[in-house]
Amino acid sequence: MADGGELVKATERLLEGRHGRLGASALRAALVDLYEFWLSRGASAAGVDTAEPGVALVAVGGLGRRELVPFSDLDLLLVHNGNSGVGEIADALWYPLWDAKVGLDHSVRTPGEALKVASEDLRVAMGLLDARHLAGDAELSGRLVSAAREQWRRTARKQIPDMTASVRQRWARSGEIAQSAEPDLKHGRGGLRDFAVLEALAAAQLTARPGEELLEAKGLLLDVRTELRREIRRERDVLSAPEAELVAAELGFGDRFTLARKLSGAGRTIAYAVDVALRSTVEPPRTRFGRRPSRTPLAENVVLHGNEVALARDAVPAKDPALLLRVAAASARTGKPIALGTLKALAESAPELRAPWPAEALNALVELLGAGEGLVDAVESLDRTGLWSRLFPEWGAVRDLPPRSPVHQWTVDRHLVRTCVEAAKLTTTVSRPDLLLIGALLHDIGKGRDADHSELGAKISAQVATRLGLSAADVGTVSAVVRHHLLLAHTATRRDISEPATVARVVKTLDSDVVLVELLHALTQADSLATGPGVWTDWKARLLAELVSGCEEVLRGKGFTAPSPMDDEQRELVASAAASGNGEIRISAHGKVVTVLLAVPPRAELLAPAAGVLALNSLEVHSAVLRAHDGGRAGLFTASPKFGSLPDATLLREQFARAVAGTLPLTQRLAAKERDYGTPSASVAPKVLWFDDETSGPDTVVLELRAADRIGLLFRVAGALRRCDAEVRWAKASTLGGAVVDSFAVTPRSGRIEPGWRREVEQAVLAAAS
Repeated sequence: MADGGELVKATERLLEGRHGRLGASALRAALVDLYEFWLSRGASAAGVDTAEPGVALVAVGGLGRRELVPFSDLDLLLVHNGNSGVGEIADALWYPLWDAKVGLDHSVRTPGEALKVASEDLRVAMGLLDARHLAGDAELSGRLVSAAREQWRRTARKQIPDMTASVRQRWARSGEIAQSAEPDLKHGRGGLRDFAVLEALAAAQLTARPGEELLEAKGLLLDVRTELRREIRRERDVLSAPEAELVAAELGFGDRFTLARKLSGAGRTIAYAVDVALRSTVEPPRTRFGRRPSRTPLAENVVLHGNEVALARDAVPAKDPALLLRVAAASARTGKPIALGTLKALAESAPELRAPWPAEALNALVELLGAGEGLVDAVESLDRTGLWSRLFPEWGAVRDLPPRSPVHQWTVDRHLVRTCVEAAKLTTTVSRPDLLLIGALLHDIGKGRDADHSELGAKISAQVATRLGLSAADVGTVSAVVRHHLLLAHTATRRDISEPATVARVVKTLDSDVVLVELLHALTQADSLATGPGVWTDWKARLLAELVSGCEEVLRGKGFTAPSPMDDEQRELVASAAASGNGEIRISAHGKVVTVLLAVPPRAELLAPAAGVLALNSLEVHSAVLRAHDGGRAGLFTASPKFGSLPDATLLREQFARAVAGTLPLTQRLAAKERDYGTPSASVAPKVLWFDDETSGPDTVVLELRAADRIGLLFRVAGALRRCDAEVRWAKASTLGGAVVDSFAVTPRSGRIEPGWRREVEQAVLAAAS
């Protein structure tokens, strides 16, 4: 009988490095050789080599893969062909290991029994893929290994749902390596268990074998796991900060932060590969007649194909610079992943966006940033395929950058994305949701360098904002948001905010800019919520609200501007409408952006028919200004097609005339359009603000709606105002990515402005926007 104590002593000598310290991979190889040698001797002594009928000792797990790390359990299978003495052989093998307190996971089975268990237990089936002969009847081992692999190839696809469920449950328990202060190297998302999933899918010939990048990621995880166990002299797979310092030094990374960044990259590489692999092995759903899934339009040249966002058949990425962003925005908005083929096509042929970006690209970016939780996976898909760095080359400095403060839950790049997710919930609290979202994305972009990250970030963000095509004023605002993103939090929590001098200093620092104050208020909340649990508290929220309220008292009256007066062309079209008694329209196009001037005669409705006809023709309104003149009204709309090309101008004229006359059933047709194309539920509740004394006359007030955009929103709001007998004197509408900020100067058609009338109007508008 072999002596297990000798095995333990020899293992200890290897770990101590008495004859020179071995590197991590060399140590694993030495452990494999040592254990194989001992088990071969033990098997021979136990009678494995001479047993009749044949018996074989088979290694699975780490020993089977030749990846044995210190203090791992041995996974061993004793295979036999009905040998009646196999129990005695097993005892002779197992007891020395048990006596030496070597961890052992063992089983004794015939090939048929092993295959039956594998057919019922996913873990066993995957374990047998690593099976390797150690001693005894090599032909018996070979038959089992071949049969196990063949059975897996035949049955693997049916087990994908169970495998996916198991993987996601494990992720929920163990967290994500890339975003954990104490990553679980084996069970965490992006860990060694996930790599085993990739290898199992490849063994079933469902996916390609892992490439060089994935193998390097696995190698790093194995090396860290090996050194961790060598340092602490026990079984453990969770890397804590003190141990990370020791492991980093042994592996030549300098400090634990450098190691953490490398681990984050490795974990994300494996996690993304597993996501794609599991998704690619699922057959797309078919209709009940066996047809392949339909392709539902999501944006121009972007469709939902089955459960994935894909390119339309006639899409030409090389000629469509904004297509990449529309694909990402559609994925984030719907929560559906981008098809791997689409990502590859975009990576191969999508052109770089030249500065300044076209307006449609900027609009798609803002829609992407405001999409909510779906943003995380959309950005991850772009980042893993090199597309995100094409849009933002500055991202490389913060990618996988670990936080220096323990209160931060995420790497810096993930924190920026999470801040956008939180900011998307606050877009109705600001007048410029687009600048809030861009500021959220860039507020920590200056980290990772040896400089004040706020000051450096302000310079970088100004360069990025200029490249995005923002106006000079908006570039200044974004830069100021980044420079001062800590100002309100630090002032509210570290200074006496009841002192007028404190408020005055903040107002002066922010150049008396009320828009900047509200942007920083929202960003401070989003930044705190995206930092980690307990950072945003009721106490902090109350202090911040008090400080901002004080600033707004000083800046009262500076936040709102009414539209400019009607020009000659608009007055002329109103006169023409009055003369004809019909709705009149003039259209001019610049590329795919169309400017539509509409006018109606006295006592005719303008806003609802105009907004309804544009929505019916899939024209996405970017801005709208409505004014009255001589009893008539004119509206100037800037829009672009959500799908395909511009609609026929003659059709627009005919539909608008019918809508003004009341013979076009807009409500029913828009409801059908929304059903056909689907509208994701709003990620943020709409909000109504009232501005008194912003218009001429005591009986007119300004209602400002801040809401998530949807098909026919402006039409529904106009209808709500009409039903409440609210006359719209003028209106301004702005669509900023996926959000709208619409202002209406309203007055009761009869009576005076009363609190009850305000409540009725507000409730109706909120219902229309929900």
